Amino acid sequence: MPELPEVETLRRDLEREIGGKRVKTVEITGTGAVQHLTKKQFAERLEGAKIASVGRRDLRLVAKLDTGDLLVFTLEQGGHLRRQTPKDERVKGTKMIVTFTQGGQLRAIDDESHLEVALVAAEDLLTEFPDLAELGPDPVDEPMSWTAFANLVVRRKGTKLRALLVDRTFVAGIGPVYADEILHAAGLRLDRDAGSLSTQELRRLYRAVVETLHEAAKHRGVTLGAAGFTDLAGKPGGWMGELQVYERDGLACNRCRNVVTKIRFSGKPAYECLSCQV
Repeated sequence: MPELPEVETLRRDLEREIGGKRVKTVEITGTGAVQHLTKKQFAERLEGAKIASVGRRDLRLVAKLDTGDLLVFTLEQGGHLRRQTPKDERVKGTKMIVTFTQGGQLRAIDDESHLEVALVAAEDLLTEFPDLAELGPDPVDEPMSWTAFANLVVRRKGTKLRALLVDRTFVAGIGPVYADEILHAAGLRLDRDAGSLSTQELRRLYRAVVETLHEAAKHRGVTLGAAGFTDLAGKPGGWMGELQVYERDGLACNRCRNVVTKIRFSGKPAYECLSCQV
């Protein structure tokens, strides 16, 4: 499922493709995607609105409208957004089609009913999505010093590093793929206690978080599996070849040439090099 780099890729695409455009019509063709409002209420409220800007809160895309509303897309569990034309074939799983006055469409596609779309007043965002109020800092959207980061880590003494990284109240947007990649980049074992890190190790972890997420976003994320992430044009992520450990079990570690190992962590698969991660 998409993590911060993939959702940030979509945000940048949307800002470029639909920022400043006005909605002409809204057609809701499927069921289950629209939250909080009826299909009719949703369409009537969105039609005529202008997309002022497109932001991201954790793994949600949040488009600010000139009406004071926010258009919120949740794709964490699946689904895709496509920039298309009215002449393009309507594929299976198309849930919503937004047509703009200047031509072109934005389509929300999900044949497994995971994608969610909501339209809320700006002041109601945290009421409708209370988890957003509990988020930790965003390493891509909010620059943070290494000392501030280190303070957050040491406060979580007793928590294993892998569990810490995927806790979005600690840092926003990180899931299993980038948690494993970050810890490999930092040379740290997944089961290390957050309170056990030296100053040098804290610096390495901070650098790994920032550099891994920025580089992955720069290269438009990763795509895992047939139904994995694709960008606004339907293309897969370009960072696949940079993965060092995730789903590379049995292959040689690119750093030390020992074998990457697949383990169970909190009941789910995780990946590390037991030789060069300490």
